[in-house]
Amino acid sequence: MATSELSVPAEAPQSAVQSISADEIALYDRQIRLWGVKAQEKIRSANILLITVKALANEVAKNLVLAGIGSLTIIDHETVTEEDLGAQFFVSQEHVGQNRARAAGPQIHAMNPRVQLHVDTDDVRTKPPEYFAAFDVTIATELDFATLTTINASCRIANRPFYAAGLHGFYGFVFADLIMHDFVIERSKSNVQSAPQETSTRSIINITTKKENDKVIEMVTKREIYSPLLLANTSPLPEEYTRIPRKRRQVTPLLTSLRALWEFQKLSGGPLPTFSRSDLETFTQLANERHQELKLDPSTLNSEFLRSFLQNLGSELSPVAAFLGGSLAQDVINVLSAREQPLQNILLFDGERNVAPIYPLHPFFPPEAALPMGMPGPNSVRSESLAVPAP
Repeated sequence: MATSELSVPAEAPQSAVQSISADEIALYDRQIRLWGVKAQEKIRSANILLITVKALANEVAKNLVLAGIGSLTIIDHETVTEEDLGAQFFVSQEHVGQNRARAAGPQIHAMNPRVQLHVDTDDVRTKPPEYFAAFDVTIATELDFATLTTINASCRIANRPFYAAGLHGFYGFVFADLIMHDFVIERSKSNVQSAPQETSTRSIINITTKKENDKVIEMVTKREIYSPLLLANTSPLPEEYTRIPRKRRQVTPLLTSLRALWEFQKLSGGPLPTFSRSDLETFTQLANERHQELKLDPSTLNSEFLRSFLQNLGSELSPVAAFLGGSLAQDVINVLSAREQPLQNILLFDGERNVAPIYPLHPFFPPEAALPMGMPGPNSVRSESLAVPAP
């Protein structure tokens, strides 16, 4: 039976259901000014699962805890090694040989004692699907493709948002599967009527108005539909990225290399490719096949990039972890508060070229077909008239 540790006082869970206090309003004053008390209350009640406590997760945990989430569960069965000391700031030399989650727990909790912190030292691969239903958001970092897709499927069954992220030296990614997510943006009222369907995955489902300083402000509720990682990984790039040669050349070869890496891990059972002749030949062949499937310019996938990507595998760099972890945590905050456009659906970071493109990767068939059974798709609301009260 899996066991978990709670590293905060036993009475702490009760506070999560109480209204936000004056002390908390003072503590979170800056962010409350940004997104309001109601949004902060949603953040404060959130129960987040963070998997694998390495450099990337350190940054995610720091940002979420400082934002004032209700509860954070960190799970990691591995022990701290000398290599962990380079880019991870929650562990030190004295923790070498200890469980990584247990070693990082006190330092994470010290950043904001108001947040409930749970430490789980089990292997996440032993957890049943229902384990993930207890969390509002699951963030899986530094895992092989098979494990990521298994957890993603469990989250979909429970109708829970899922993030996957990984760091490889100068390179990294963040993937989001929010299944179906509604959010509200505010904008000045336009004289041009909004189209109900903005993109293949995003639709407007409601518009209301309010007056602010003699200006009419629209409160626009939008809905994004997502695809699971298993489908996104085999989906084509939207035509806007492949139709024009110049656009094709601008697509980072990191997308190709990441897909080749995941395919390699499926074939090898999890391990990263080494510099052995057989591994290099296999990975290069997989990369060329993925590049062709994506209809990208062959000249953009060269031996120099592949060599750099392979050399960076398994390494951690603090600046890259800070960027990816901060971006991921901010997106989680946006999702919890249901404000602002969330990630749709994969962000890639190339630190050598200093670019971080976002690509929406979805299969050709209607996205509602990827929703859990019984969940309405965008077509079920597209026919509704837009509710726009007079100012």
